[in-house]
Amino acid sequence: MKISSLLLLAASVVGSSAPAFAQFAKAEDAVKYRKNALFVMQQNFGRVAAMASGKAPFDAKVAAESAATADFVGKLPWVAFGEGTDKGDTRAKPEIWKEPAKFKEYADKMQLEMSKLSVAAKTGNLDNIKTAVSATGGTCKSCHDDFRKD
Repeated sequence: MKISSLLLLAASVVGSSAPAFAQFAKAEDAVKYRKNALFVMQQNFGRVAAMASGKAPFDAKVAAESAATADFVGKLPWVAFGEGTDKGDTRAKPEIWKEPAKFKEYADKMQLEMSKLSVAAKTGNLDNIKTAVSATGGTCKSCHDDFRKD
């Protein structure tokens, strides 16, 4: 019974990860997908960050909605960093594919901080949002410094 459960679990993990990248007909499609997901995430995060820095008027409802959108969309681009997507119209550095564990660690940390930002924004407390924006922005910057061409 235990062996068959383990085999079923292993098959489902392999089965669920392979189709994720297979959804893209071409490598260029994956690059477009991830770039667009990252753009939407950045736009929504930027809206909250502008409020946190005083560059835009604070609107608790907009902050919560934007942070929730950034949190959701922030989970999407990672499947599109598959084999063959290191070429073409991309600012991704080759280090992503040379150091996949480090890249995954950065992506996981960013997703965690983006989730914390979403929770903070739901409180409507600007000080909580400022703290979360700072932490989230720091994770974004770290990843850009190591894994994105400028």
